[in-house]
Amino acid sequence: MKTILQVDNIETAYSSSQVLFGVSFDIRHGEVATLLGRNGVGKTTTLRSILGLTRIRKGAIHFCDRRIDALATDRIARLGIAIVPEGRQIFPNLTVKENLVAFAGNRSKTSEPWTLARVYNLFPRLQERASNLGNQLSGGEQQMLAIGRALMTNPHLLILDEATEGLSPLIREEIWTCLGQLREQGQTILVIDKYVERLLALADHHTVIERGCVVWSGNSARLREAPEIWHRYVGV
Repeated sequence: MKTILQVDNIETAYSSSQVLFGVSFDIRHGEVATLLGRNGVGKTTTLRSILGLTRIRKGAIHFCDRRIDALATDRIARLGIAIVPEGRQIFPNLTVKENLVAFAGNRSKTSEPWTLARVYNLFPRLQERASNLGNQLSGGEQQMLAIGRALMTNPHLLILDEATEGLSPLIREEIWTCLGQLREQGQTILVIDKYVERLLALADHHTVIERGCVVWSGNSARLREAPEIWHRYVGV
């Protein structure tokens, strides 16, 4: 499969405080990949570096055969990267439908783009709440809306940052089911989450970060056979 995202030996700092030390990983087209690690180890800074929100000081980031680490965040987004951010960040004073269509566009130029009908089919509850304002939704419904909104941009790469955080077990299972369906449809996905057991079944490749460095990488079969890795670097 073709590599869609290449993060190559990046170093990132906030003022004089360096956070990332030579982080490298690749994501291939149609692959589900993860970034794993405890809070504060550099996962968010890695995402911010990819999205152009925090400039790297060394290394390079390529997306769809184009170097992007010097581009503005809006240009990176238009190339086909969409994020479901931690905390959802939906528009509280827009309806569900308005949230979904606000940034709709076929950025990946796919012949079968995501539409309102497709999002409603994936999340029937959103269709039931189509006229409700964002702040009238439950936490789980807001997360569904955040995912649906990202899909409406038809991204090459969908990033989910702690998409199941704070959700009830029932809603969490709905999100996992949704991600499994997206994988079957060939969507390339990068997931940051703490539920390693579920990620083992979902993802193709895992990158573990500790203190701003990659300390382990491999596929689900290898990680399943090395529970000491995720107990050491991911477990609370």
